[in-house]
Amino acid sequence: MNFNTVSVVGLGYIGLPTAAVIASNGIRVVGVDVNQHAVDTINQGKIHIVEPGLEELVKQAVADGHLSAHSTPQKADAFLIAVPTPFKGEQHEPDLKYIETASRALAPILEKGNLVVLESTSPVGATEQMAKWLAEERRDLTFPHTVAEGQIPDIFVAHCPERVLPGQVIRELVENDRIIGGMDAASTEAASQVYKMFVKKGECIATDARTAEMSKLTENAFRDVNIAFANELSLICDKQGINVWELISLANRHPRVNILQPGCGVGGHCIAVDPWFIVNQNPDAAKIIHQARLINDYKPHYVVEKVERAVAGLANPKIACLGLAFKPDIDDLRESPALDITKTLANNSAYQILAVEPNIETLPLALENRNNVALSTLSDVLQQADVIVILVKHKQFLGMTKHDTRSRKILDFVNAIQ
Repeated sequence: MNFNTVSVVGLGYIGLPTAAVIASNGIRVVGVDVNQHAVDTINQGKIHIVEPGLEELVKQAVADGHLSAHSTPQKADAFLIAVPTPFKGEQHEPDLKYIETASRALAPILEKGNLVVLESTSPVGATEQMAKWLAEERRDLTFPHTVAEGQIPDIFVAHCPERVLPGQVIRELVENDRIIGGMDAASTEAASQVYKMFVKKGECIATDARTAEMSKLTENAFRDVNIAFANELSLICDKQGINVWELISLANRHPRVNILQPGCGVGGHCIAVDPWFIVNQNPDAAKIIHQARLINDYKPHYVVEKVERAVAGLANPKIACLGLAFKPDIDDLRESPALDITKTLANNSAYQILAVEPNIETLPLALENRNNVALSTLSDVLQQADVIVILVKHKQFLGMTKHDTRSRKILDFVNAIQ
């Protein structure tokens, strides 16, 4: 099998770095995204997101002719789909509409011998559903589920979940192990061949599609449960009058204890979303996973309550919200508890909200057109705010001391002020 051209469908926080890393290995990459601004920006050798080391890779890959971006699907040998997979409704039902749209859009250009890999984090069975959508559009081709066991399909289909950390994506795309789950053995082999072209230090581990899907959900559910333990400790310590940061530091001196740090919730498109896929499909069995989600989803409400108590009695208080991203030192606002907290506080027209987010230049849509919200600088809020609420541990906030904030009320939910 020859995979000379790779198409990456979805050029966001995962898709664009993946496309750039593949292209940096001298492989022709045609990226696809519905966002025309993103397409135009990439074709200029620039980037529309923040990720260390990415802009240099994109600039070089575009200049070398190895990377181009398009608004419609282009022919390729392998297609990597990296589109969002949110949930919907009170039962947190997985919403696969973006996967379906991408699948049906690329189906007309598929040719025998092509590989389609779903990278989007998905509920168990999503890869099989994707194959069905492709097959519905291309009845002239065979797929793993339409041929007898042992026969080679015209189109190979696999799942390979991304497992990278924002801020370190470029390095981890090369170094991290990848779980390769084909719908059949031939698809697993084909997908492994593609990933081995750019995964230089990590190992490509073969399994089946369903196990690959569940592996990503399991990884993020594990992290969510551990974060929930830390967040629950913070709630308990608040009631007991105990410094949770000191408590965790002391407990972690035990050689077999490693408690994480609490925060104002859990955000991002993975940890805040993926465990719900398990709960939705296994409501009676996923008890711990479900409870962890409830704890982490409650934490932003707790933060809002603490802020409201802190400003009680103040007329038109100025509240500085430090950080809007879902984690330190990135611009990613997806599922961000800090953004949700800021938005909830802004719903009170008596509050003046001074939002500080060093990694963005304009207010996000959730805060636009609100007369009581302004994007501010750290130096300004240190002079103007009545209450300073630290929601994200950005490096710009770590240099602050209690002296810098003078006599202002401080609510530090991430242990930024030492």
